[in-house]
Amino acid sequence: MVDCLFCRIVAGEVAATVVHDDELTLAFRDVAPKAPVHVLVIPKTHHPDVARVAVDDPDALAAVLRTAAAVAAAEGVAETGWRLVFNTGAGAGQSVFHLHGHVLGGRPFTWPPG
Repeated sequence: MVDCLFCRIVAGEVAATVVHDDELTLAFRDVAPKAPVHVLVIPKTHHPDVARVAVDDPDALAAVLRTAAAVAAAEGVAETGWRLVFNTGAGAGQSVFHLHGHVLGGRPFTWPPG
């Protein structure tokens, strides 16, 4: 999609600090990190959110999950613990409507989040 920021990152039109790139996914550092490790993982194909991709392209969702685990390992948080967050819809805080998972780690997290 021409007006989608993350599609433009995939196309190389917008710069990002890429930490993982494979055939199906791209992972890059969040520009406003909420934790010492904050990496966004996206499918290279456009899907508006996790609910749609689960129905439309479950293989893309599986690829995002595999990449998230690989990023956590590469960033050194796989053993200490990490969080994978998908915001779905504006009311949940989604601001870019291209599926993206937030890999968060490097500090303790509490539940419920506060």
